[in-house]
Parts: sequence; structure tokens; C-alpha cells
Amino acid sequence: MRLSKSFWQTYKEDPSDAEIASHKLLVRAGLIHKTAAGIYSYLPFAVRTLQKIKNIVRDEMNKTGGQELAMSFVTPAELWQESGRWDAMGPEMLRIKDRKQNDFCLSPTNEETITDIFKKNVSSYKQLPVNLYQITTKFRDEIRPRFGLMRGKEFTMKDAYTFHADKACMDVLYDKYYQAYSNTIKRMGLEFIVVEADGGNIASGDSQTHEFQVIADSGEDTIVQAKEIDYAANIEKAQTYRAGLDFTDACDVEDIETKDKATCEEVCEMLGVPVYQSLKTLVFTAVYGEKEAHYMVMILGDDELNEIKLKNFLGADHVTVAKDVVLDQLGAPKGYMSPYKLEGKFTVIYDEAIDLDKSYIVGANKVDYHMKGYVPSRDTSGYKVADLRLAKEGDLGPDKKTPVEFRKGIEVGHIFQLGDKYSKAMEAGVLDQNGKNFFPLMGCYGIGITRMMAAAIEQHHDENGMIWPMSIAPYQVYFVAIAKSDEFKVIADEIYEELLSAGIEIIYDDRKSGPGPKFKDADLLGIPLRLTFGERDYKESKEMELKLRSNGEAVKVTKENTLEKIKQYIEELTPKV
Repeated sequence: MRLSKSFWQTYKEDPSDAEIASHKLLVRAGLIHKTAAGIYSYLPFAVRTLQKIKNIVRDEMNKTGGQELAMSFVTPAELWQESGRWDAMGPEMLRIKDRKQNDFCLSPTNEETITDIFKKNVSSYKQLPVNLYQITTKFRDEIRPRFGLMRGKEFTMKDAYTFHADKACMDVLYDKYYQAYSNTIKRMGLEFIVVEADGGNIASGDSQTHEFQVIADSGEDTIVQAKEIDYAANIEKAQTYRAGLDFTDACDVEDIETKDKATCEEVCEMLGVPVYQSLKTLVFTAVYGEKEAHYMVMILGDDELNEIKLKNFLGADHVTVAKDVVLDQLGAPKGYMSPYKLEGKFTVIYDEAIDLDKSYIVGANKVDYHMKGYVPSRDTSGYKVADLRLAKEGDLGPDKKTPVEFRKGIEVGHIFQLGDKYSKAMEAGVLDQNGKNFFPLMGCYGIGITRMMAAAIEQHHDENGMIWPMSIAPYQVYFVAIAKSDEFKVIADEIYEELLSAGIEIIYDDRKSGPGPKFKDADLLGIPLRLTFGERDYKESKEMELKLRSNGEAVKVTKENTLEKIKQYIEELTPKV
């Protein structure tokens, strides 16, 4: 590709709405164009990288035995109503009407569509397992799209779906997808961690599910990791343990005046005791369809509640902080409440980190008063215990010995075991060997194609621009020609044509500008290898400079050995699995 003939424009200034590196660099390097908030057009160089990402993904999907199909982007409401998700998906799903006022949506995901396809084409267990995938556009109407491609409205995604006769079969294919996703990201040259995750509203509560997180300081997800014991989980799922806590032995309850001190921190500071010797009292309302139930949740005073864990433990559609009117009805004054003598009005749930036989400071259920000496096992009956706290720095891993560390990650892939949630809801049954109808188990597997491109930049960039891994770079070599005389321009053209004919993916910067702007653009675009043909140097030594973008390492090459050296670098820099 000759840059003098290409459609490419770079910019000196960052876009005004850009907050993270990938957004800034993708725009400045001329890879994407903002069409509307959260909606981007992909320009030629970006298309090349996206195509490489798709090809790697497609190759690994095919190795699992998957077959590619293409589902409709616009989906009729009836399918979503069958699964019960037409309303549950909320405003993120963009709903539209056709000229006949029929309801449709722009697909944010395709469980319903694939289940409908399966339902109308598969009737016997003999046809199982089924393994299908697609690479296509998705749309989610984000309320506040940000971070460029990281959280946009329109994006490209690979989603796969499998159907199985039993869990053993599903486990086998799930493991294949786990390995395929690991291989995919390794082939892209990215550091990543696979973590246990929460399935959200897409999967049933007891589903096995994993996220594939590309490590980056700008990542929105917090990963809790204990390398020594091979443990990693999204903070929403992580189960960790407190260490070194010295609780107070059981004693009689005693009211203490705590005027205008409604928080655990304020009360414990007044009493001169660690905050973890108090209990934080929270009241939540859980929604189950049309019904509601209220729960009083108790956690250590310096812990935070993980609402996702609470929702999953309760099996609720969703949970919300109880309204003031609910607290008034329960006789629980905000800032001064506890389960003490309020039994029967709600279910009490204690976090596992609480030693139920020790004493704590809690609210006295009257304004401006707390009490010392509250013992959960003694002063409450009919309670429940669950892991509800949010993991934090200083915790220990599942073995209760190994300290955890927190890292930031970008979720680029997610795999689920869905069970029969969708096949049952949409009555997509098949006949078993005895002629009896049953609902197959499903798996669901997603990779963000455009997000992967952004994540690669977040992990691989410097102050000068992007640093593409060889396997997904738009081109392999950026050829800078600094030649004024026609004689040396001809030589530069010959070198370009020879490399191009040899199958090297090469950009030829033959524009009429000085070396400074060319080098700046080369660094900004981040092509792995930069070959510089300088008229003066070549005239004197017959040599050119071949430089690695990643570390600045440079070597001298001749016209005769350039191709050999480039191939050597390409081989060395291409990630292996």
C-alpha cells in the first residue's frame, strides 16, 4: 500500500471526548470515525486489523467443531416474549416498529433467535450436540456511551451457541471453548486472565461461567487474583477471607448514647475500637416477579456489600435498597438500626466473615443510640448466613492463606453454561432414545471483536502511539523512503515491490514530506517493523535501518538480506500457542 495513494489521515490533537488511550489513538491514527455517540465507522486500516481478529477467532471456533451462520440483526418481539426477556432487557435493547406497527428490536444478543432456529430444525437427540456461531453487528443502547469502542452502542461480536443432551456433553464442549478462547487471545499476543464470573441476566443462577480479561490499567473490571493457588475471579464473584481480626468475647448488651453519629466509623471512633468490631446494618427489598420481600443484611462495619452476591443468594429478579417508608414500617431508624428485638418482621442474613458467637456494636433501634455486646447467635433466631461481602485488598484467597492482589482488566470474552433456561422457556424440546420429549442444555460463548482491538491498544501503547502485536497489526512493515533524487526513488520503489511480491504486508510511505512527520506517523500507527531507506546512508553503505516498534531495537540490513531479516522478525514476533 502506497500512502500517497491511500485513504488515510492522522491528527495531532486528541478528540475532545476521548478519555482512554485506545479511543485517542484510534481516532488520531485514522482508524475510526465517529458517526454518532457510541457509533463508529471503521476506516481501512482498522478493517484490516478487525479482519485479522475475525480470522483468528473463526479458526479457533472451527477447531471446536463449530459451524458459522449469520442470524438476522433485527429480531421480532415474539421471540423475546417467548423467553420472557422482552421487558427484562430494559432500555438497553432498542425497540422499533415496522410500518405495520409490529414490534422488533436491534439484537443485543441472539439466544432467542438461535433457540428458534434450533426448535424448527432439530427434533431428535441423534442430532445433538449442535455447535453454531456467527460474527456480526450488535446494538445496545447504552445510556452513556464512553471510552470509544470499549463501551459503544454498536459493536462487532462473535457469539456462539451449543445444544446438548446432557451436562457431560456440555462440559466437554465448554472446555473446548475455554481452550479456544485462551488460544485466541494468546495468538493475538495479549496478556490475559481467565476469571470466575457472574452470569448476570443471561444465564441461570447456578451456571458455570468464565470471563476472559485482558490486563490493562484502564480496565473497568477489577480482578481478584491469587497466582500461587491459580485463583482469579471478577470482584463481583470473588470469595475471599478476612485475616487478623480480633473480635470481642460475648457480653451483656448495653445501650450507649451516640448522638449525631449514624455510621460505624463515627461510633467506633468515639469508642476507640476498630470498625470491624461493629456491624453495618442494611435493609434490602428483593423483587420476585410481582412479589417483594424485605431482608436485613449484616456485614462487618468496615466491609462493603456485594449486591450481586445478595441477589444470587436470594434468587431474586433484582434487589434494591429499602425505601424510608419500609424502614418506618419495620421500626428500623436509619443509622441506628439492627435486628435486636425486631425479629419476625424480616429475614436476617449475616455475612460469613462475622463470628456469630462474638459481640459487636450495633444500632439500638432508637435514634442517637447504639448498643455494645450484641451477639448474633444469641440475640437473633431464624437467621441465615452467606458470603455477601465485597472482596478488598488485604484479603486472603479461598485457601484462607494466600493473599490476593487486585488487577484491572478489560472483558473481551465470556462463556456461559445456560442450562435449559431458553430451550424450556421457548419449548425447544427434542425426543430422547425412548421417544420422550426433553429440553436440551445450552451453552453461550461471546467475544467482542471491536473491543478486542481497543483492548490490544490499551495494553500495547506508549506516549508516541500504538504498538500492535504482529498477528493483528494492520500491516507488518512500515517502509519510510527518504529520497530526493529520481535514482534513489527508483531503488526504494524496487525494494517495496520486491517485499510486496514476497507476500510481506507493507505500507510504503512515499509521501512528499520530511522524515520527521513520517517517523511520527509510523510511531502513531504502531506497525511492528519500520524499514527506513535513507538516500544518504544507502549511498554510503548500501544499508537500511530495520527497527522494532515495541522496544526500539534497530539493525542494519542490505537490499539483499532485507526480506530474510523481515521474515525472521515476523516469525519471532508472531505469538505462538
